[in-house]
Amino acid sequence: MAGCVARRALAVGSRWWSRSLATTRGSRPLCAVGGAGALPPVATATTRRHLSSRNRAEGKVLETVGVFEVPKQNGKYETGQLFLHSVFGYRGVVLFPWQARLYDRDVASAAPENLEIFLLNSHHHWSILKEGSSPNNHSQPWGERSIRAENPAGHGSKEVKGKTHTYYQVLIDARDCPHISQRSQTEAVTFLANHDDSRALYAIPGLDYVSHEDILPYTSTDQVPIQHELFERFLLYDQTKAPPFVARETLRAWQEKNHPWLELSDVHRETTENIRVTVIPFYMGMREAQNSHVYWWRYCIRLENLDSDVVQLRERHWRIFSLSGTLETVRGRGVVGREPVLSKEQPAFQYSSHVSLQASSGHMWGTFRFERPDGSHFDVRIPPFSLESNKDEKTPPSGLHW
Repeated sequence: MAGCVARRALAVGSRWWSRSLATTRGSRPLCAVGGAGALPPVATATTRRHLSSRNRAEGKVLETVGVFEVPKQNGKYETGQLFLHSVFGYRGVVLFPWQARLYDRDVASAAPENLEIFLLNSHHHWSILKEGSSPNNHSQPWGERSIRAENPAGHGSKEVKGKTHTYYQVLIDARDCPHISQRSQTEAVTFLANHDDSRALYAIPGLDYVSHEDILPYTSTDQVPIQHELFERFLLYDQTKAPPFVARETLRAWQEKNHPWLELSDVHRETTENIRVTVIPFYMGMREAQNSHVYWWRYCIRLENLDSDVVQLRERHWRIFSLSGTLETVRGRGVVGREPVLSKEQPAFQYSSHVSLQASSGHMWGTFRFERPDGSHFDVRIPPFSLESNKDEKTPPSGLHW
């Protein structure tokens, strides 16, 4: 049986960031409300465009925290880059990049002629295509790879070619976490505890994954511009560098030792009726329980309303297939105890959850049911994604490894 363990939902801000700031040209001051517990910054238009709070508490004053830079259209951001999240509005810093394969079912793709197709299972009719691969050799993580998914709801089949896309491991400023915790993940990275309880998990607060387009870069003269307990442990201020924060040896060692449990490799995306669903799965490791092996994964899901109409998530419907031969159906109200509303002002919601299988691989797919203001409902497809284990790695980390 597959086991789903829900994590609490995490929060998002308004898309107002991307609309107002993405068009900014040149250097613009970035401001925030000063004082403990200051509200997260939001964009306002004055004589000079700056950032302030929507609802500034009485007695608070604006303090300049940095200057915006032009977002990169090409290339990637370096370790130490400060940024504002374009969707969720928090301040953060880039630790290191990940090169992922993005399977976007909204982008039509013709099947490459030189790819072999092999069927992973007969329940979902889901095929992986990989250049130079065969049914007996499909463990290579890279190369030109596509997915052929025949939708179980009868929407036909589509071949999706994975494209390389840059994501980043980042730290979230602790001052912003309380203000985004209702709509965006602030504890996205979880690990299996290294003791007898096979279901025990722990999280590293304020560690997140963001895509390249999520980043609105800025600079700061502050030597400690991000408040996070790992900032000074991972990064060293060096005014001769750009950005002026360079990786310490502790960051490089931590990245290397925890690589199997941090690695972001595949991202799956699909849009139904202007609701875009993005899924990122992560392998967490294996535990022994009652004389059997239990394999764990976490998955992060972002829901985005690309339209101006207000909708509310009401139900979830999951299908979870294990290569041990089991197929489980999971239905329920909302997600992680919430039924989020997606509106023009707050268009996104992000959460993470977990699944366990008594097999080293499997996959998941399903639908979310949304409700419109007039009471009508519609189903949004969750793109199918595989659950693959790192068979050479049996013991997940216990705490931070240095």
